[in-house]
Amino acid sequence: MASMAIGVSLSMSNGIRRGDDDVARLSAKTLNLNQKSESSASRVLSTKRRLASSRAKRTVAKSVLFEEEEEEEKSKKNLRVGLICGGPSAERGISLNSARSVLDHIQGNGVSVSCYYIDAHLKSFAISSAQLYSNTPADFDFKLESLAQGFSSLSDLAEHLVSAVDIVFPVIHGRFGEDGGIQELLESHNIPFVGTGSSECRRAFDKYEASLELKKHGFMSVPNYLVQGTGVDESEIAQWFTDNRLDLDVGKVVVKPARAGSSIGVKVAFGVKDSIKKAVELILEGIDDRVVVEVFIENGHEFTAIVLDVGSGSDSHPVVLLPSEVQLQFHGSGDPEEDAIFDYRRKYLPTQQVTYHTPPRFPIHVIKSIREEASLLFQKLGLRDFARIDGWYLAPTSNISSASNETSRGRKSGNIIFTDINLVSLLHIFGLRMYPEPLFVHCIVLISSTRVHLQISGMEQNSFLFQQASKVGFSHSNILRTILHRASSRLPHLTWYNYESSHLLRGSTTLESSRDVKKVFVIFGGDTSERQVSVMSGTNVWMNLQRFADLKVTPCLLSPSLSNSSGAFPDKTESDLDNREVWLLPYSVVLRHTAEEILAECLEAIEPDRALFTSMLQKQVMEDLMDGLKNQSWFGGFDITDELPMKFSLREWIKLAKEAQATVFIAVHGGIGEDGTLQALLDDEGVAYTGPGVLASRTCMDKVMTSQALSHLSEVGVHTISKDVKRTDDIIHETISNIWDELITKLRCMTFCVKPARDGCSTVPLKTLLYMYKL
Repeated sequence: MASMAIGVSLSMSNGIRRGDDDVARLSAKTLNLNQKSESSASRVLSTKRRLASSRAKRTVAKSVLFEEEEEEEKSKKNLRVGLICGGPSAERGISLNSARSVLDHIQGNGVSVSCYYIDAHLKSFAISSAQLYSNTPADFDFKLESLAQGFSSLSDLAEHLVSAVDIVFPVIHGRFGEDGGIQELLESHNIPFVGTGSSECRRAFDKYEASLELKKHGFMSVPNYLVQGTGVDESEIAQWFTDNRLDLDVGKVVVKPARAGSSIGVKVAFGVKDSIKKAVELILEGIDDRVVVEVFIENGHEFTAIVLDVGSGSDSHPVVLLPSEVQLQFHGSGDPEEDAIFDYRRKYLPTQQVTYHTPPRFPIHVIKSIREEASLLFQKLGLRDFARIDGWYLAPTSNISSASNETSRGRKSGNIIFTDINLVSLLHIFGLRMYPEPLFVHCIVLISSTRVHLQISGMEQNSFLFQQASKVGFSHSNILRTILHRASSRLPHLTWYNYESSHLLRGSTTLESSRDVKKVFVIFGGDTSERQVSVMSGTNVWMNLQRFADLKVTPCLLSPSLSNSSGAFPDKTESDLDNREVWLLPYSVVLRHTAEEILAECLEAIEPDRALFTSMLQKQVMEDLMDGLKNQSWFGGFDITDELPMKFSLREWIKLAKEAQATVFIAVHGGIGEDGTLQALLDDEGVAYTGPGVLASRTCMDKVMTSQALSHLSEVGVHTISKDVKRTDDIIHETISNIWDELITKLRCMTFCVKPARDGCSTVPLKTLLYMYKL
């Protein structure tokens, strides 16, 4: 067989037609031999062998040709998607996150994806998917000229796209992505694309124009005032304050650019003079020459809702998924402006200051009104494919009411007010993230109308789109492909020949599966200061492993212990381990941001009344979706189930893994996940797990033990840094001078690196950080 492979390789390298000529010559020679003498059997036999060999070559060659033609034909049947990200706004890094999520979940099964990037100067490039996985644009901006195919102009890019792709999936955030810029470029070259058209995008992106559109169609809107240029009429804006019952000196308003990305230049102001001052500042900074001053909503309940169009062709059939309530929890600092804005420090240092509830904890008739009104708004504004619509459910004591809002025009839902229409950025709204190293996190502040949210540049795949879709049966891939199908249906020639839908319910936490499927438990969370990074790691592992058909992957949360919410070093006594809990998580619950938020979602989900309420709403939404999707030949059905989370003690969970013959993928950072404790418990029950064993884990977790274990290697030139170990409590109670003198004497240097001996490699507890500052 090896010789045959080499022979085929040689034949192919010399050209396929040569094999056919050899066959013809050998055939003629064989006929001639047969005519000359019947006694030349041995020569004929030799010739036949060569003929058979040559025929084999020809067969293989034809087979290769057939495979190449088949692959080319298969490629033609694939839907060719052009994924465009980047852009000139400060949100282009976040755009990479959206592009990664789209690529991860639509590539393959009849879809081929080409990636394109537009830089801050609107220069465009065709890039590899590998470049898309860079952490930030700065990682590859400087080398685009040498590594990527550049286009001389945006028109040149568009001309390339005409022949290179069937449809474009734009994921540019902010300017040129959400303001209709990229859409207008594509429309001018008749290139199909996912999402809303350019003129509708332009109106939705301009915050003032969007409010006028809301009023035009009879929807309530937040009262606002437009400042154009630096020559502001103080008396005019003062009259606006009076008309809206705002105190001229301290009335709280939001000041924001009309046409900038949702996270750029938003300020809270108090009174007329402060409002004018901050509006003029924005104009002078060059962010925008149009600035909106808007009433700050008091006593309202914020929500966000994903709208999915499940129509076909020119027929729109928008269905609103289960909305999410955004619960903000403030702790008064005494500074009114600091309390008004949910700023960087107050988001990161507290344990929890934002929680999402899907569905909202509103009366059922309110949720019904939100869904009906958002669907109507989607149609009235001429939106396409999908959108995220933000708004408020107003309490009776709110400073804005339908009675005082002339735009309500007798609508039934006078207590519902819509504020923002997001046509691209719904892919990257991650909400609050809790990082153990807040001083080193890159963040972008996003203000949705009158409240500030936070967007984190990262690779998480837990946006509102995926959260809400998973609640009603869509996996990441299924919802994105549904959107792609909907956009493709507007052009009949975009037939999706090679789509393979999956009818498997992949989101189930139950343990039944076929014998050929290997079970995997992915565990993350825990107590340490790295528990939120652990959530990110575990989610990524689960998300990637569950794509393999031969794996049954169950995400599991190692619950933060109630006695150790601070993230300090927990005592690992036997009783402590006995009290630890592990939750088996359904698909939708995994898509949260912190270990605490996942735990809260678990506890809320298992409340009988809440479970019944959610189930009833899920059924209604899924029925609404099927009204539009049942006639779509490409739709393979919902592919995940939203079951209730299941709670076990740590020891029960390990026995469950043993019974299921599961392999445990340890994604717990620090603590019992890295110090050998969890490994020892799994070893005791004979459960397979990833990573090093007990001794190696224990040694590598403790930095002092690691040095000691490597000390013998100094003879061969491998050295470790000299160390001294002290308890944190001892350090705090000693004088600085005594500690300093002791350290410089023992370690013989004047510069030190202070770190925990038995925690994650980059974690610095707050007490140690403060002490380092004193030193």
